[in-house]
Amino acid sequence: MAVATERPPDSAEPSPPPAGPAATATDGAIAGVVAAGVALAVSELVCGIAGSGPSLISSVGTQFIDRFAASLKDLAIELFGTNDKAALVTGIVIVCLAVGAVVGKASVRRWWIGVAGFVVFGAVGLWSYLENPLGSTATGIFAALLSTVAGIGTLFGLLWLLRAGRLARSSTTAVDGASSRRLFLISAGSLAVLAGGAAVLGRRLGRSDVVQSAREDAVLPQPSTAVPPAPTGPMPDVPGLSPYITPSADFYRIDTALVVPQVDVAAWKLTMNGLVENEVSFTYDELVAMADFEETVTMQCVSNEVGGNLVGNATWQGVQLKTLLDRAGVKHGGTQIVGHSVDDFTAGFPTEIALDGRTAMVAVAMNGEPLSAIHGFPARLVVAGLYGYVSATKWLDSIYLVPWEEFDGYWVPRGWSKEGPIKIASRIDVPRSGATVDAGQQAIAGVAWQPDVGISKVEVQVDDAPWQPAQLGDVTSDNTWVQWYVPWAATSGEHKVRVRATNTRGEVQTDQRAAPAPDGATGWHTRTVRVR
Repeated sequence: MAVATERPPDSAEPSPPPAGPAATATDGAIAGVVAAGVALAVSELVCGIAGSGPSLISSVGTQFIDRFAASLKDLAIELFGTNDKAALVTGIVIVCLAVGAVVGKASVRRWWIGVAGFVVFGAVGLWSYLENPLGSTATGIFAALLSTVAGIGTLFGLLWLLRAGRLARSSTTAVDGASSRRLFLISAGSLAVLAGGAAVLGRRLGRSDVVQSAREDAVLPQPSTAVPPAPTGPMPDVPGLSPYITPSADFYRIDTALVVPQVDVAAWKLTMNGLVENEVSFTYDELVAMADFEETVTMQCVSNEVGGNLVGNATWQGVQLKTLLDRAGVKHGGTQIVGHSVDDFTAGFPTEIALDGRTAMVAVAMNGEPLSAIHGFPARLVVAGLYGYVSATKWLDSIYLVPWEEFDGYWVPRGWSKEGPIKIASRIDVPRSGATVDAGQQAIAGVAWQPDVGISKVEVQVDDAPWQPAQLGDVTSDNTWVQWYVPWAATSGEHKVRVRATNTRGEVQTDQRAAPAPDGATGWHTRTVRVR
């Protein structure tokens, strides 16, 4: 006789565990992105707590600049202007998060890929950091180690939540599958928010006040060669025309430093060495006390496009370079002056340029105030008539003399010309390109420059009409740009407006267009204007 058995209720029967991994590829990608974000945030926080030096992220960016700056410099400036550094850091973060997603996705089936991926992350960050002259070995090692552990822990912690939920669902204490996934997403979101907060905190902690304190304590001497006040005439007041003196806050900044060096002047000195008779050094206080020379000089980046804004005119105060060279004594063969920055940037120019009577100085002040950190505190080089890439070393810590043929500054091996005299240039400020103006009396105005040479004439052409001379503003010297103005009887329609300048030697600005590389852009600035 068959014996009947009672079937337990369906609710009491354990269900078989689902096949496949505990998390989907999408889950792994989410966990990887969050883990990468946590790792980056931890590295920023550790470096920020350590002081005002670089972070692992900025150090990776510096290595990127050193290796790819030659090919990407102009493109980055064209696309992002003076925000190129922020764009690079943002790009590095995005790439890291994307790689984190790939690593996390692969870790769902092969856990060792996650471990290996974050170890490589940490190793690249540490190597880049140790290559940075502003970094501390102990800080780099600790930041790389802690961020690697944090990344691995976050990745597998999030994946464990999903696996734990799966195991719970397969037991007699059933758990709603949606609940474990919801917990995973809430945890991932919370960690992402915490990571963002930690990164911001690390950035804020890394901002040192040593520069601001030193600037407040510095007492600039009265210059013995003070320049006259900025000229006010005979230019009319034209809205939109660049001021004669560029405010320090508006002065362009182009350099290779992702993290602005915060130099503690208590441990800083400027050294003159190389092919000199006497190696000499100056503390910040000694240099400031000697800073009795003042001159207004227009400076320009070699990457400035025709009509671009990577140019500015400021009043600089410092010590004439010739004074320092006389103190050190130039040996035979010392035909190149090289400025060296605290972050290892170098720029070189012929020694004779510092001795030919032009303005060439070690500046400690800009527009009446000690240099700010972004403009080169505690000292920088200013040489009239040379593009910044061969002369304007910021965060200066040494000046050394070498034979011209035996050393190339930072940008020369990267494809830029070894000599960088600024070319004749002019720019239309008003009206703006693509602007629509009313018919009748309008102003065409702008600036023109060739520092150390000077501008004698500016001419404007509208469409195919004859060139007409512009009214020029006053200047303090030939080292500065000149403002110019032309009254225009605008008629309805679309018009092409172009400008050209003539220097004090009678040389006319060329109309031949050339890109900034390798020694500066050329061509006439042209704008299209619509008149209604």
